Amino acid sequence: MKIKFAFTLIELLVVIAIIGTLSALFLPNFMGARERARDTQRKSDLKQIQKSFELYKQDQNPPAFPASLPTKDICWSSLAGCTGNIYMNRFPSDPSPNKQYYYNVDNNTLTYTLCACIENSADPDTTNSCGVCGSCSSGKCFEVTQP
Repeated sequence: MKIKFAFTLIELLVVIAIIGTLSALFLPNFMGARERARDTQRKSDLKQIQKSFELYKQDQNPPAFPASLPTKDICWSSLAGCTGNIYMNRFPSDPSPNKQYYYNVDNNTLTYTLCACIENSADPDTTNSCGVCGSCSSGKCFEVTQP
């Protein structure tokens, strides 16, 4: 006599229910990971821009910062064609489409502020006063000023 081993319908339904419950618990955490990754990229970009602005200021006589942000995704250098002193090989842009980095400069006092809107409202490095950024949808922004 042959014995057949198979799963019953109840066993299959229980396993499907367990898998569905686990995916419902963990899926929101994975969605938030994308936001946190974009926020980390924004912070890193602003810090790199800050360093390149300091290099730019040292090359100017008298010292000054750029009047506006350089063109995104293009080499930023002291001479055309990416020659001379290269400040950034590729000027970064916000990782989200239709978003941008904000910049405010005062060359009289040699001060500037760089700002980006942050998606994760629980980020500890953010501020609620987004003066340069304007109004961010999350209400949080990350600002970098001259060192």
